[in-house]
Amino acid sequence: MTEVNRQWRLVRLVEGLPKPEDWRLEEEPVPEPPAGTFLARAIYLDVAPYMRARIAKVPNYAQGVQPGEVMIGGAVARIVVSRAPGWQAGDLVVTDFGFGWQDYTVLRPEAVRRVDPALAPPEAWLDVMGLNGATAWFALFETGALRPGDRVLISAAAGSVGQLAGQLVRIAGAVPYAVASTAAKLAWCRELGFEGGIAHRDCEDLAGAIRTLLPNGVDLYLDNTAGPIHDAVLQNLAPRARIVVVGTVSLADRLGRPDIGPRFFREVLVARARIEGFLVLDFEKRWGEAWARLAELLRAGRIRTRYDIARGLERVPEAFLRVLRGENVGKQLVQVSEL
Repeated sequence: MTEVNRQWRLVRLVEGLPKPEDWRLEEEPVPEPPAGTFLARAIYLDVAPYMRARIAKVPNYAQGVQPGEVMIGGAVARIVVSRAPGWQAGDLVVTDFGFGWQDYTVLRPEAVRRVDPALAPPEAWLDVMGLNGATAWFALFETGALRPGDRVLISAAAGSVGQLAGQLVRIAGAVPYAVASTAAKLAWCRELGFEGGIAHRDCEDLAGAIRTLLPNGVDLYLDNTAGPIHDAVLQNLAPRARIVVVGTVSLADRLGRPDIGPRFFREVLVARARIEGFLVLDFEKRWGEAWARLAELLRAGRIRTRYDIARGLERVPEAFLRVLRGENVGKQLVQVSEL
């Protein structure tokens, strides 16, 4: 094979908001797969908020990327050379973490799932049929204990998890409300069936806006951002409210530093509210349950998603930074080769 394998490698562990120069694009020979493995070429690479913590200097819930290593990430890929029984050149596969920001990698069968384009388009396997789908499902129905009639507020509602969660809330007989950064994103949320919402970058009094939108309080808050939105929600809790902390993207520029803001413990006490952190890895053995149900909803046309796709491996770091800056609408991916 004459092609080279382009790879984005981490230059340094990052303090503050990452910059493009925190990665370096290198070229290596395309690897040869040993027995029991296969060589795959990336089609779509994933970029997601969880990656920020993997390059931080502070401890994380999972092993981080070290300087000099290929950046972590999932991919939808096509097998090029197979030395694994039952797997053929041309097969489409998806891996949630194990591909990395590169053109090619060698994978073991146990590290991938088969992609069935008849069930969902290839890009969906890094979204609805991937970690984002499992996150929305278990954050709502397990950790959040979603009930019919709940008033559910979702931050980063036009993002990959948020857009899906809002539709699942509606399907479950509850009422979704959106917090998104811009009016354009809010329009997309309304298109998906959100009851109403707030464009927080245009809002001077976020707590007051939530009070107007939800005068009886928030029953369930799916927190994808942390920071000031979280603070505003704590001033608008319904009795027995549940706050599920799924992501902290608003802290991307200050990981490891105190998240300084007002304290609303009295509001939590009076509402008898519950605040719980959520990691999709805790539900790994049950991901298949969520994907089976989500596949049914996809086939029935009851859920839809939007993709924000950059093109070219050279654009991967910038696509990742767009996610951290909240510039993407829907699931951010990078297409690096043709289907």
